[in-house]
Amino acid sequence: MGFDETTEIAMANGAQALMQTLADAGVEVCFSNPGTSEMHFVAALDGEPRLRAVLCLFEGVATGAADGYARMADKPAATLLHLGCGLGNGLANLHNARKGKVPMLNIVGDHATFHVKYDAQLQSDIETVARNVSPGFVRTSKDTASLCADAIDALVAARGLPGQVATLILPADVSWSEGGVPCALPPVPPPPVADEATITAIAAAISSGAKCALLLGGRALREPALRDAARIAARCGVKLFGEVFPTRLERGAGLPPVERIAYLAELAGVQLAAFEHLILVDAKSPVSFFAYPGKNSDLVPAGCTVHTLASPAQDAAASLEKLAAALGAASATPALATAKRPGRPRGKLSAAKVCKAIGHLLPERAILIDEGITSSLMLGAMTAGCPRHDLLTLTGGAIGQGLPNAVGAAIACPQRKVIALLGDGTAMYTIQSLWTLARERLDVVVIICNNAAYSVLNVELERVGAARIGAKARSQLDLHDPALDFTALARGMGVPATRCDSAEAFCRALEDALAKPGPQLIEACIPESLGGAKRRILPWLLRSLPSLPPALAQMLKRKIAP
Repeated sequence: MGFDETTEIAMANGAQALMQTLADAGVEVCFSNPGTSEMHFVAALDGEPRLRAVLCLFEGVATGAADGYARMADKPAATLLHLGCGLGNGLANLHNARKGKVPMLNIVGDHATFHVKYDAQLQSDIETVARNVSPGFVRTSKDTASLCADAIDALVAARGLPGQVATLILPADVSWSEGGVPCALPPVPPPPVADEATITAIAAAISSGAKCALLLGGRALREPALRDAARIAARCGVKLFGEVFPTRLERGAGLPPVERIAYLAELAGVQLAAFEHLILVDAKSPVSFFAYPGKNSDLVPAGCTVHTLASPAQDAAASLEKLAAALGAASATPALATAKRPGRPRGKLSAAKVCKAIGHLLPERAILIDEGITSSLMLGAMTAGCPRHDLLTLTGGAIGQGLPNAVGAAIACPQRKVIALLGDGTAMYTIQSLWTLARERLDVVVIICNNAAYSVLNVELERVGAARIGAKARSQLDLHDPALDFTALARGMGVPATRCDSAEAFCRALEDALAKPGPQLIEACIPESLGGAKRRILPWLLRSLPSLPPALAQMLKRKIAP
């Protein structure tokens, strides 16, 4: 019990019973941005020492932090949001969590049930707002007696495979009224494994001599599943691919390397062109991120058969183990990444040199969060042989995930160093995260690549075939006037910060930040990595890929996005 005897005897309201239910169920953190309707929940926090409360100054920070926490803790945290408007402010990172199949309990306060009919200023249809990001579970608790049972149903939905955002709407009077009854979380049943017919069909395809690839996503990118996938690759010549934006990828020296599918559809087409069978393991069949005039959205090549070994609702690791046994690959020796670091960069700072410095200095068991967009193009190549680490990426494409993810990951894994690599545009979406990093004294190094542009959108403007690109259009993608000063922003929120424009200064700053506990920010002033002539020639190169010899197309792919 989290409450002492005196508290239990006096415990009379739904909020207190809910707090005990959450703590008994293993929920350890609540990322909150409360309002008036949530005050009884806030008051109940004092009575439950097992539940850590983390204040966030914007709802998108709370939801993104809960996402980052669950990715590393493998269990849900709770969020506390204020009415439909607060939920709306957190939607972008809830979208990223939904796409990443991340477990989360979203608690949204509502007006008292008797107050709803008055249509007060903050009244809205919260359930409709929530369904976009919580398609599997949205419920409004109707009375105090059923509140804790509703919370348990939400946690069961969130924790099961595939993980999901479950939204529980908590009217104020349900929270403050007497009659709360704490409930227990039932045992979680094991997820299903690929059946014999699926194993037999996929084993036959792999054994046929046709060119086959495994596309790994979700939990298939963790070490046990990676090793069995790599054993199959070693025994049968299968190619291993990973999702474009993995929820969590375990990588580095001593782990099987996986080639991620490229973000640019034309490059993904080069990667997949030769394969006759594509086998999905907790992954979605690849599609283009956006639609483009005259280009296919489906990236599976013509004539390639798509198989599903394990859906997101199945046990990917156990299914791969079963397939490896069927193929006689259980004892095969998997290919592993060798220990290797890039050298120390020198000279004028660039995006590539930022990535090189990270690879040169990355500590053992770091958590690396990538929201650098165009500035992190070289990050994967520069860190492939580094000490083993976890990589978290932008699963849903809604920018503003990186800083909140760092908050949550650092709380989930307080003994591990977190490094968040961000673009300037992405950082500004949830810059309030810096305040929470400082308040909670989290061990996070924030690196912001300041190129004063929405660089990826400049690239996309060229690719979509817009008829005319003039000064007004360009101004919508430019961040020069006024110039952003991230060191001033960081210091204003309590985070020590430094600015660098040379590789030598950046390396010194990163070494210093890694050596100190607590949050640190480094602003890397760099040119656009895909600017000027590179940006103008890129669409032409991409259009030419289908007509090039495969070996040349592959070489260009590695050059553009290694």
